Amino acid sequence: MKIKLFLSALALMLTISSAYASFPVKRATANTENVTTTQTEDAVEMSTPAAMASQQSQGIAIILWFFLGGLAAHRWYLKSPVGWNILFILTLGGIGIWAIIDLIDIFTENYPNANFKGSFF
Repeated sequence: MKIKLFLSALALMLTISSAYASFPVKRATANTENVTTTQTEDAVEMSTPAAMASQQSQGIAIILWFFLGGLAAHRWYLKSPVGWNILFILTLGGIGIWAIIDLIDIFTENYPNANFKGSFF
């Protein structure tokens, strides 16, 4: 009985380890000078990966405000300072007033430190 259990465990460990390494892994290197180009019909738009990653979607911020507003999810998404986010959670969004002001700022695209893309979603 012990030998069957030992062999089963050994076979399981060998299949897991061989399945894990059975495909090649391509590793991406961090290159800060990498520039992405997008060609449109009239012009070529160039942007760096850091600039593309810093843009937030207004629609996602509104959805986060609606569903997870009490946990300040929209504030974390829009990269507000950590201390203000914790204060937002502890005061329940300034008893709702601060949360409504955040929603208005998101709709009007006046939210501090936010870099909204052109489209709503």
